Amino acid sequence: MSTEQQVLDRIERARRRRPVVREERITLAHGSGGRATQALVQAVFLDAFRNPLLEPLEDGATLRLGAGEEGVRVNLAFTTDSYVVSPLFFPGGDIGDLAVNGTVNDLAMCGARPRYLSAGFILEEGLPVEDLRRIAASMAAAAAAAEVEIVTGDTKVVQRGRADGCYITTTGVGLIERPVTLSSAAARPGDAVLVSGPIGAHGAAVMLARGDFDIEAAIVSDTAPLHGVVAGLLDALPGGRVRTLRDATRGGVATVLNEVAAASNVAVVLEEAAIPVRPEVTGVCELLGLDPLYVACEGRFVAVVDGEHAAGALDALRAHPLGEQAAIIGTVAPEPAAMVLLRTAVGGTRVVEVLVGDPLPRIC
Repeated sequence: MSTEQQVLDRIERARRRRPVVREERITLAHGSGGRATQALVQAVFLDAFRNPLLEPLEDGATLRLGAGEEGVRVNLAFTTDSYVVSPLFFPGGDIGDLAVNGTVNDLAMCGARPRYLSAGFILEEGLPVEDLRRIAASMAAAAAAAEVEIVTGDTKVVQRGRADGCYITTTGVGLIERPVTLSSAAARPGDAVLVSGPIGAHGAAVMLARGDFDIEAAIVSDTAPLHGVVAGLLDALPGGRVRTLRDATRGGVATVLNEVAAASNVAVVLEEAAIPVRPEVTGVCELLGLDPLYVACEGRFVAVVDGEHAAGALDALRAHPLGEQAAIIGTVAPEPAAMVLLRTAVGGTRVVEVLVGDPLPRIC
């Protein structure tokens, strides 16, 4: 057995172990979206709340309710997310439009048309009221742009020093109007992997906005509502040709594709030269020793589609302003199962693993 195969076998054995939270207390790594988060979700929350709707651990739940007014079943997507970004305001956006767009995008990844949101605010004593007005105005503008309504909510105030200014939780409901079944477990050998645009801008923008590094770069967050570009893709490739949609938030493209590879028991093989990254993002990541594949996006998604229709999928994405720089970045292979491989620009191949923590905490 070759050394390479021994390494792959060892990784596979480690992944098959039942997730366990070994720490006695929660750490920042548990909120990173990486391996520690996965262990926490599966070993604590999934064990406690297990049911068929939760078990797939997708971006949202698909609900098929009883007969509507015309005697047909109503298909809904339902999702919730919390936003704890620091700082609250950053180039290209703020916690307000991030909270709206993030939940709109989770509904879009279910193939749904977003309709209604709730908004819960945890405010820290001492937060300037003008900052809160600015956040609310940003949410209102983002909701209008996404054609959704914020219809209910809640507000709590905690003592100074206990909330980092403002935390927001948004929950969304959307209508599934197409006969689609999207799942991380649906990828098949021969499928193509696409990304809707250049990656890593959101995480890089937030990181630089903190002022911890003496780096200046013209980077703005990619936060945006994705349901329009998703609708164009689903209309162009009906009949199950779109297998999987995932927005690449915490943990970035690398984490999303590892989840797809594991759920589908396939290999995802990426081509480094094909992955779109803006030069300024690449430069910042190189200076700080980061890999853009792990840096969060808030306006980009990964699609796995039938390989025979990859060109049509790419055309559909590029027809929308938010997908103009979409790219085919890889393929799905049968082996090595549950792994993501990267063919590097210099001709080598490396395993793209899930990180334990996140080099950029508190970015969404």
